[in-house]
Amino acid sequence: MSWRTIGTIYAKELRDSLRDRRTLLSTIVIPTFVMPALVMGVGKVASTVVSRAREEIPRVMVIGGADSPGIRAELEKSGRFKVEAASADWRSLISEKRVRAAAEIPAGFEQALEAGSAPAVTLYDYEGELKSGLAVEQLRNFFVGLRDRAIARLLKARGLPPTIARPFELEQANVAPPEKIGGNLLGGIVPYLIILLCFMGAMNPAMDLTAGEKERGTMETLLCCPASRTDIVLGKFCMVLTGSLIAVVCSLVSMGITLTVVGASFVGGRPVPAGPAGAALSIDPAGILGVLAMVIPVAVLFSAILFTVSLFAKSFKEAQSYTAPLVFIVIIPAIIGILPGIDLNFRLALFPILNISLVCKEMLSGVWHWGYIAVIFGSTALYAAVALSLSVMMFRREDVIFRT
Repeated sequence: MSWRTIGTIYAKELRDSLRDRRTLLSTIVIPTFVMPALVMGVGKVASTVVSRAREEIPRVMVIGGADSPGIRAELEKSGRFKVEAASADWRSLISEKRVRAAAEIPAGFEQALEAGSAPAVTLYDYEGELKSGLAVEQLRNFFVGLRDRAIARLLKARGLPPTIARPFELEQANVAPPEKIGGNLLGGIVPYLIILLCFMGAMNPAMDLTAGEKERGTMETLLCCPASRTDIVLGKFCMVLTGSLIAVVCSLVSMGITLTVVGASFVGGRPVPAGPAGAALSIDPAGILGVLAMVIPVAVLFSAILFTVSLFAKSFKEAQSYTAPLVFIVIIPAIIGILPGIDLNFRLALFPILNISLVCKEMLSGVWHWGYIAVIFGSTALYAAVALSLSVMMFRREDVIFRT
């Protein structure tokens, strides 16, 4: 093995790749702009949708309550609801989103409330639907306020202070720095995107340097040079790895710039106050560096797998048909890592791709499990070495290189 020969082949492939628009698009353009588009675009759209939903006056329906006209009138005069006439198919109306929520007032409720012992009011909504959830939240606030006023009135009638029903209040204060808040909010989606971009960044160079050269008829010319098959494989592989790592670096840099430029982020549609660092949402640079370090072995793994698979194809189009299904193999473990309740343990630390997703999520949140990090880095490096060895072995086979 000659490092000089490997460097020469790598430089040649790098020059050729820089002239290829598809490679530049998949390794630089898309990774650079996908992060700002997601953080700013999707975040802005989500906050706008939630804000408009909160401003909308929801249509609600009151079931029963014929003997409680005062409560119904107060509900209508509050200005927070459009009270629709009661209908027998109110459940279907909520399911069809024509009515957002409904409140069932039991018989004799108003009279019982005056006496200080009223039956329960049932609220109905479309669970999981945003506007229905906001409507039932407003209904709950209305009846909670009605209950508090009734309590205050009853206590006053008995000569007791209103504070006796609520002797203390609960206050909530955040103690996490902006870096941990940002890491916790973005810790799920960022590793998923980085893993996907790492794979996509290696896909086009791998296909072009194997099946593409077969299709152009330049593979034979390269094999005629005095370089060994191992040197040729490693030179080409380094180019594929470069494409993968460039895609990750571009995505991380664009993400950092985006989070620095954006002055406010939204959690549940509400702005997060700026932290001590002056940014509303930021990620610890150590977490980003940790993610970049953990991505290196998985980039080697992806590059070796894509190189080996593309090597079997006779043309670029055939290579696309082979490598495209591999995206699902990458996406599924990465999505599992986003799911709540999936915690990092020793068994999952040995599961490729999923382990990277989980540990990157922890590092971006400021949690460093050094034992698991070592296991994940070592196991992924081992998988990558096996895949790279397979690439070298396949490249030495004439029936693979000159498959027709």
